[in-house]
Amino acid sequence: MTLYFLIKYLHVLGAIVILGTGTGIAFFMLAAHRTQDVAFIARTAATVVIADMIFTLSAVLLQPVSGGLLMLLSATSITERWLAISLALYVLAGVFWVPVVFMQMEMRNLAQAAVEKGLPLPPRYFALFRRWILFGIPGFGSVMIILWLMIAKPF
Repeated sequence: MTLYFLIKYLHVLGAIVILGTGTGIAFFMLAAHRTQDVAFIARTAATVVIADMIFTLSAVLLQPVSGGLLMLLSATSITERWLAISLALYVLAGVFWVPVVFMQMEMRNLAQAAVEKGLPLPPRYFALFRRWILFGIPGFGSVMIILWLMIAKPF
């Protein structure tokens, strides 16, 4: 195995982790939200925040490092359209992902406070949840397009 293929493996693994964790987080948050069980929502949101910090953040940090090394090892120019578009989409995904992390933390805190006080979820939770969905669509969609561009390199 060459250094190039080892780094490519890590790069693809990072993409899988980002997509897998993103999909899992979205599924579990939506499923918990639909139960309307405040305690379950609080526990799920707490787990989601931890998963995002461990898995998504690690992969997000790995991607530019492994991608940069792949560019160097393959003599790929940053001016290649597929790569330039991928990098722009990566920034776009980050612009949406970073606020989502903070939304998840606040939703977790609101749900935990509601559980501790024996109250229903406050209106702020529901506003954040709607915004979380709206931010998740372009963030996750960008990552899906990047994956396609990495594989197809269409232009």
